[in-house]
Amino acid sequence: MSTVFLLGANKSIDRSKQVVEVNEIIQMEGYSYDRYVVYDIVKNDWGLHYKLVNLRTKDYQTADIIRPLKEKFGIGYYYDSENPQYMDSFEVAILLQEAQQKKKAEQEEAEKEKVRVEEVKKIGRLRMIAIFPENAQAVIVARLKQNESDSQTDYYASSVQRTVILGFSTHKRDIFSEMRKHAPNFEETAYLAEFNEDYEHREKYSMGDGYYLGESKYSGWIIEKTPIYKRENTIEEFAYTAGNEDNIHISKPNSTPPSNPTGAGKNGCTLVEYSTKAVAVFGDTKSIKDELRAMGGRFNARLTFNGKKLAGWIFSKSQEQQLACYFGLD
Repeated sequence: MSTVFLLGANKSIDRSKQVVEVNEIIQMEGYSYDRYVVYDIVKNDWGLHYKLVNLRTKDYQTADIIRPLKEKFGIGYYYDSENPQYMDSFEVAILLQEAQQKKKAEQEEAEKEKVRVEEVKKIGRLRMIAIFPENAQAVIVARLKQNESDSQTDYYASSVQRTVILGFSTHKRDIFSEMRKHAPNFEETAYLAEFNEDYEHREKYSMGDGYYLGESKYSGWIIEKTPIYKRENTIEEFAYTAGNEDNIHISKPNSTPPSNPTGAGKNGCTLVEYSTKAVAVFGDTKSIKDELRAMGGRFNARLTFNGKKLAGWIFSKSQEQQLACYFGLD
């Protein structure tokens, strides 16, 4: 059947009736507003199909319905029935040649990317096998979310930009305290280690996002658990992630105070010169964390000092004198 009814436009369209010619220029309205040229028209039992090339991007496209511009309603392809425009046949031939070259280059690039991804996965599978505990029932991961929402169209979505493996669990239960326990394994999620009820999201309902720890499901880092049902499936699922060694942060930070300190004071904490522009505080800071934060400090679970990864607080060099007074070192 070649006739369709467009509900929004309240109009029946006979797709067997040709409305434009080869080499005629049409345009997209309500979405990209790009212009196309019709380079071929084919027919089957369902009607006519117009083969198009985008004049700007040189991408191929197919349209089943092209409506007159004077009857424009909503998103779609339109032709100007009153002032039709055409391209020279030679120009269309050149455009098709360029489109074909672009398509070939994209296919070659896609094949190279496919080979690259498989090479990364080969390395990742071996790494996953090496770190995968036999009694593991779930993987605890951090995911960096990017907001893809469009408030103007009431579209809300996000994409995952990076996944980091923080550890493994011996059960499948969603427990936020367990997620917080693994947060310090990665410096970007270390702030999630502190209890904050607003970061605990319980969305185990239809169309929900499950249990996750983080500020928002649309942007920034979140922590969640991925259940393991078949070991080989989980290895394959995280093969690409594990292919990059920097995406594996399963070891806990060393809590041993650094050597060569500049001074030790309150609560046995150590104040050190971290760089030319920063100082750091190491030690048992749990009871004074609010005071350190008030002085402009930022907690980092994986600071590097004397070749070791240590949990501590980082401050601007300008805060050194204030910290020395606070710890009684002046």
